[in-house]
Amino acid sequence: MIDVRSITDLHRETIPRWHRQEIDNPYEGFLHVVCRQHQQNFRLWHHEDIARSPDASDADLAQVKRAIDQLNQQRNDLIEQLDDCLIQRLQALDITPGPEARLNTETPGSVIDRLSILALRLFHMEEQAFRADAEEEFVAKVKGRIEILQEQHRDLSRSLQELIDDVFAGRKRLKLYRQFKMYNDPTLNPYIYNSSRRSAA
Repeated sequence: MIDVRSITDLHRETIPRWHRQEIDNPYEGFLHVVCRQHQQNFRLWHHEDIARSPDASDADLAQVKRAIDQLNQQRNDLIEQLDDCLIQRLQALDITPGPEARLNTETPGSVIDRLSILALRLFHMEEQAFRADAEEEFVAKVKGRIEILQEQHRDLSRSLQELIDDVFAGRKRLKLYRQFKMYNDPTLNPYIYNSSRRSAA
């Protein structure tokens, strides 16, 4: 069985550590994949900050945009890997959904991704509350947002645990629909394959 607390602890503990040292992944099994997926969100967060910097040159923005596209592709691939891992575990345990089992609107992998982003948002929002130049009104506004984010995180964590419990009890079925992202595929993005044809001409 998957304990959601171990996932949210991983998200929370790695963010400050990765701000102090190189990004690492000391985890095993399912949590190893959780950490890999979280790493992409961590990298994406900071690349998105760079992309919005008024000091970034056009060349910087082009480079960052390409990096963001690649990281986002990896992030989505790893969401699918999380669900693949759960499906493999269900098969290994010979768990099949009951005849009345229903699909959820999103998969556990997608929820884990949302929890990862919430953990990053909470960390960086809490940083803002302790800025040396922050005025009292600003701090109060930020603390209000932190309370809302914490509530969202609690609700989503509980919902994920309920979903996982239902899936492993056969009350809900887990079915993975591939996203088939097109923008990085040179055979599906017309700007890429048309550029290749022009270069070959």
